[in-house]
Order: sequence, then C-alpha cells, then structure tokens
Amino acid sequence: MKYAPSLMKCFRTSNFTGQASHFTGQATNYKLKTKTMRVAVYGRHFDPDFNRSIYDLFENFTRNDVEVFVFQPFFQFLKEKINFQPDISGFFSNHMDIAKNLDLFLSIGGDGTFLEAITIVRDKGIPMVGINSGRLGFLANISREELSDSIRDIFANKYTIEERTVIKLETSGMAFKDFNYALNEVTIQKEGSTMITIRTFVDKEFLNSYWADGLIISTPTGSTAYSLSVGGPIVIPNTNNFIISPIAPHNLTVRPIVIPDFNELILKVNGRSSKFIVTLDYRSEIIDNSIEIRIKRADFKIRILKLDRHNFFSTIRNKLMWGADKRN
Repeated sequence: MKYAPSLMKCFRTSNFTGQASHFTGQATNYKLKTKTMRVAVYGRHFDPDFNRSIYDLFENFTRNDVEVFVFQPFFQFLKEKINFQPDISGFFSNHMDIAKNLDLFLSIGGDGTFLEAITIVRDKGIPMVGINSGRLGFLANISREELSDSIRDIFANKYTIEERTVIKLETSGMAFKDFNYALNEVTIQKEGSTMITIRTFVDKEFLNSYWADGLIISTPTGSTAYSLSVGGPIVIPNTNNFIISPIAPHNLTVRPIVIPDFNELILKVNGRSSKFIVTLDYRSEIIDNSIEIRIKRADFKIRILKLDRHNFFSTIRNKLMWGADKRN
C-alpha cells in the first residue's frame, strides 16, 4: 500500500524506529499535528458495551492535543468492527517500533492484555497504565466508570509511578530467546498426567524437592494472580520478594515460602515424562528435562502509573470483595 508524502514524513521524523512498511492505513484519515504529550495505545478487542468509553478516550486525547500512536491490529479492530477511525499520528506493531521518550503506554483490555503489552514496552522505562474493558483486573485497574476522571487526573499529574520487579529466566537451552522475562510469574508444570519432581536451590543452597504438578515463582505483582489461586500469600508491591508456591504438592506440609528477590533460584526437573512446560506470564514453551532453569531478578523494572486516589489495599478489597459481608 502506498502512502501520501505527509504521512511518510511523519513516520520518518517520528521517534518510532519501525520502518514505514510496518504500517497500514490511508493518510487522508489522520490529522497529523505536533502535540505536547506522546501516548501509545495497545489493545486487542472488546465487547460493544465498551464502545462509548473508547470514543470518549480518543476525544479526550484530541481535546488535550495528545500525540497518539496505536497498535496496528487494534486500529484495524476499531476501524472494521466498530467503524471508528480516531485521529492518530502513527502505528506500531512490535517493540522495535517503540521509542523511549513516550510519556505513557496505555493498555486497553484486562490483565492478560497488560501482560502482552509488557513484551512491547520491555526495558524502555515507559510508564504503563491499564484500562479495564472487562471484569476483574489488578493491573488493568481503571474501570470504564472512572475512565474520564482518570484521564483528567493523568493530565493534571495526579499520579505516582511505581516500579515493579521483573523476573528473568535463564536456561542452558534457547527457551524464550526473544524475551525471557515475566512481570507476574514463572511457572514450571508437568507435561503429562503424572507429577514431576522439582529440585530447588536458593543461591546454590538446597531448599526442597517439590513432588507436585508444578511450581510457581511469583513477584509481588503476581502474588494476586496464579500464585494466589494455589494458596500463595498476597504480597504488597515493591517489597522485593519472590514467592515460591507449589501446585498440588504431594506432601501437604509443603507450603508457599517468601524469599528476598536478590536470591537466584536454580530448578532441576525430573519425572516420567522427558519434558515439562515453562510459562512466563502467558507465554509457554515445552522444555527437555535435561535443561536447568535459573531464575533471578531482572536488571530493569516495569514502571506502572498509579493514580493518587488508588491504593493497593482498596484494590484488593474491591477486586476480592473483602468486606462483602452483612456484618460489615
């Protein structure tokens, strides 16, 4: 597809590093202006009852002269499914198209969409915020009901930036060679029907042999995700810990344990099957039993925007419905 010179010039002079061939769309549909704030918008799809919210969001951007870059497949969804073509300044398709000097990276969806967005932002240090277009969300914690007020607060600088620990996975093989990091957790799981044994070392000191269906190594951010569902503790963000939680352990006295995140973990897996599954957040690979797993804290953090009127305790009360009792 050919592009009008004005649009091609925008892509060449923008701070996005992707080539113009990554982008699609007609130049005549966009209003290209020099803007004061630079925002990237990532999403997949949403139900029709969120349409009004997406219209209001982009209207807010236009009214405040925001320079907006949209994930190309998400723009196609807006165009084809809800017949909406917002004024934007360009597209991005992957992490190579993103520049470090964005003011904000906005994820529209649920927590899964937010975790996908991590693989695009990576170590660029761009503040991230999640808008929840569905139901439950800890990372995507701006609801549609408070969207307009939240965007107003962002423009008014009524927020702080939290830095969240990231897990790094290293193997003797080539697992996750594109991006071997996770924000929530690393999960080791059996491939077949029989349990596995996971010999676990903390800084080369033997901790335990977990006879179980698997093992979850979680960050504080991930403590309200998969780890929570297997009985792991809720850990406050920025507490610099890892949570080790077994999945269906054969020995019921084996409980989750919290360790400092400056420790390095070494995992050696054995079982009747010759392979096991490793998952980083939502991405999984099947790995041979002969491969040793090393887990440690990454040398970068994910920066998450937190509105001044939000706090962790109110979030868990609302999301987990603590206090939903007539006695309260």
